[in-house]
Amino acid sequence: MDLSPNVERLEGSLTIGVSTLAKRLRAEGRDIIDLSAGEPDFGTPEWVRERAIAAIRAGATRYTPTAGLPELRRTIAARLARRAQREIPWESVVVTCGAKHALFNACFTLFGPGDDVLVLVPYWTSYPQIVMLARAEPAFVRASEERGFLVTPADLDRAATGRTRGIIICSPCNPTGAVYSLDELEAVARWAKERGVWLLSDEIYGHIYYGEGGVAPGLLDLPEDALGPFVLVDGLSKCFAMTGWRMGFSHCEPELATQLTAFQSHVTSNPATPSQYAALGALEDEEHAERDVAEMVRAFRRRRDLVVELMREHLPDLEVVYPEGAFYLFFRVDEHFDDECPDSTAVCRAILERSGVAVVPGIAFGDDRYARLSFAASEEELTQGIRRMAMALRRTAKARG
Repeated sequence: MDLSPNVERLEGSLTIGVSTLAKRLRAEGRDIIDLSAGEPDFGTPEWVRERAIAAIRAGATRYTPTAGLPELRRTIAARLARRAQREIPWESVVVTCGAKHALFNACFTLFGPGDDVLVLVPYWTSYPQIVMLARAEPAFVRASEERGFLVTPADLDRAATGRTRGIIICSPCNPTGAVYSLDELEAVARWAKERGVWLLSDEIYGHIYYGEGGVAPGLLDLPEDALGPFVLVDGLSKCFAMTGWRMGFSHCEPELATQLTAFQSHVTSNPATPSQYAALGALEDEEHAERDVAEMVRAFRRRRDLVVELMREHLPDLEVVYPEGAFYLFFRVDEHFDDECPDSTAVCRAILERSGVAVVPGIAFGDDRYARLSFAASEEELTQGIRRMAMALRRTAKARG
């Protein structure tokens, strides 16, 4: 098939692929524990769903302005302003069909042929693909495992070139769960400002944070003089368990927001109207929101502690990155490479075939030595899943030895 050069290097999402395979095997009658999912296993809060239902009944089923309902944009801007402790114009907010859409808008609008965009390894699987769809080039930045893969200005200096135009940072990080401290984040922000490099900050997991304060450090916590040109990307998918509603947003200078809106007007137009009213309900009712998000984070913290303990008990030979946020455990599997399983994809396939446990190979995130486990699952599934996985890997090691 003769396809456009725009997509000739495009690869499908391995994370979605693993989850799809797990669902298919389960439908065929296999006993599958799916620890690959990148979404909370909680339902969207009832009071949020009711807001969408009420909006539909009231006739809110038509187009909205491309950048979203003005009242939703104002509500988002007000929340950002309270965090930043400074005024945030509502025109700086563009509501999108999920955070991925906001990232795509930003990359396609800011970058193009001849540009390099720094992508930190390990990365969320879509970052390099989105950069390439913009016809720019991802330039990969590798940091020390001892530092939880958190980059420093020195790491960025080694990777930057005269073509570097942007950097994408994710904290809390998917797939590692690592979180930049405020000082570490400020160092990256000042590095980008000094070089006139666009800083794209993906903060979709910001409220799923196990440190003090309830929210992971983000761009709006930094002093204004630390920030150069930036785009903040966030949404409601993770913290409100609203993945299927497709509700994200970006915040940047109003002039750029106007360009992002113009681009979006030719790609998707507005996000789904009922979803916007659900988002408005979620953000306006702060008392309910804080209660429900805190309850979910407490559950994730218990699960984090459980999976770390189970890994130490059943797979003590595997190194793990201790997650300070998000709901993932990134662990090394290269000790189990052999002629039959020469890479992370083969190891994860063997785990699935032999134990019925689905995890994602690290190659999806740019590091083939690792695999990613999601603890967005019940404690029973996590306990059974890690025990089964340990048995499968022990059988592999015994057969090899």
